[in-house]
Amino acid sequence: MKNGKTLAEKIWNNHVVFQEKLGPAILYIDGHILHEVTTPQAFAALREKRLKVRRPDKTIATCDHNVPTDNQTLIKDPLSKLQVETLVRNCRDFGITLYGLDSPYQGIVHVMAPELGFIQPGMTIVCGDSHTSTHGAFGALAFGIGTTEVEQVLATQCILAKPMKSMEVNVEGIISKGVTAKDVMLAVLAKIGISGGTGFFIEYTGSLIRNLNIEQRMTICNMSTEGGARAGLIAPDKITFDYLRNRKFVPNGKKFEEKVKEWKKLKTDKGAKYSKSVNLDGNKIEPLVTWGTDPASGIKMNEMVPDPKNERDESRRKAKKRALNYMQIKPGRKMESLPIDYILIGSCTNGRLSDLRDAAQIIKGRKVNSKVTAWVVPGSRRVKMLAEKEGLDRIFKEAGFEWRWSGCSACIAMNNDKIPYGKYCLSTSNRNYEGRQGPGVRTFLASPLTAAASAIEGRITDPRIYL
Repeated sequence: MKNGKTLAEKIWNNHVVFQEKLGPAILYIDGHILHEVTTPQAFAALREKRLKVRRPDKTIATCDHNVPTDNQTLIKDPLSKLQVETLVRNCRDFGITLYGLDSPYQGIVHVMAPELGFIQPGMTIVCGDSHTSTHGAFGALAFGIGTTEVEQVLATQCILAKPMKSMEVNVEGIISKGVTAKDVMLAVLAKIGISGGTGFFIEYTGSLIRNLNIEQRMTICNMSTEGGARAGLIAPDKITFDYLRNRKFVPNGKKFEEKVKEWKKLKTDKGAKYSKSVNLDGNKIEPLVTWGTDPASGIKMNEMVPDPKNERDESRRKAKKRALNYMQIKPGRKMESLPIDYILIGSCTNGRLSDLRDAAQIIKGRKVNSKVTAWVVPGSRRVKMLAEKEGLDRIFKEAGFEWRWSGCSACIAMNNDKIPYGKYCLSTSNRNYEGRQGPGVRTFLASPLTAAASAIEGRITDPRIYL
């Protein structure tokens, strides 16, 4: 097909209300997700301007960032407590459905919204959170927005935005034993870097991607923002449709089948051209773990920590030197030899039921190393409930893990869930920047399988020895 369109272009074009010749487009938004951190100023502005929420029926909210996961009912930090209480009041005053601390659907925005079926193929989805890219796993165009833009969408159900170019990341092959979607995405980031996707919507293609389940696809799209991309997308298919069937916000019966017919059209045309393409051999991807202070620093377990002296580019050399200084790691050490103080299994990247199942298969019948403090934080109350129904909570608790409530937890440390200063934490979350998990905390990013194996050994460990 000549002049074919990419998936992102199709969704974008379907939602343009008006396009300025030299300016941004007015883009219609199908779904808006709120949490307590990026919304107070937006609601305050609505009150000041005496505006209502344009489409409360297309808006949902939850509490996640500031909610402690050891005891959700006791928020010790005054600011965190205020933000949660403010969200409750704002949702009540403006008629927005809140899945708060009294709801069985409470959880991290990017875990609970898909569970409700609030995210569907072909939609435009926004949230005041950079990891909104998660929802591209459903073939939606989903991206994070700022506080001013949150106000725009609340007031008008539209946003001023400029289109991005389309970039393809093609991963062919079969996912190997001990390798997860997290490892695949760490491999992608290691290849393109933290700015390789800047200015793009990334579409993930290839046989490996098509064979991933929907939760694995969410992990892939979740970390698109770590490569600088505005959004990540995967074309919807039977795997997507089967997941969505009978969800709360999804139509049933004949209407659902009619939706599926529309959704099947959401794919990049054969004649469409991407502005940029990257190819990876999925057969060669192994379990990875980051050594530095950005998500693109993933290397294999048996690889050595790189020496900045071998970096020709001066700015990269300085960045690596700074990262090693912060992490207090010497070049030339094998990743497998590095000790761990804390383990976090959770977050909007790897806090879903399949992630907990992965970790539990290694943990079952074993014990956490005596020098390690290990947490499991389900991504939502629904994940927690289903995991407990399967007995996963008993497996973790008997091994020595803390089984916690749902929330963002130490991924962002905006609550009581902080890792102590100077400690090493191997985390299944998405960011390892300086201070991300608490002041002075040194974070390694890895998969739930690697986290489980490392919890047992007390050091970074290749999970394949337990499989």
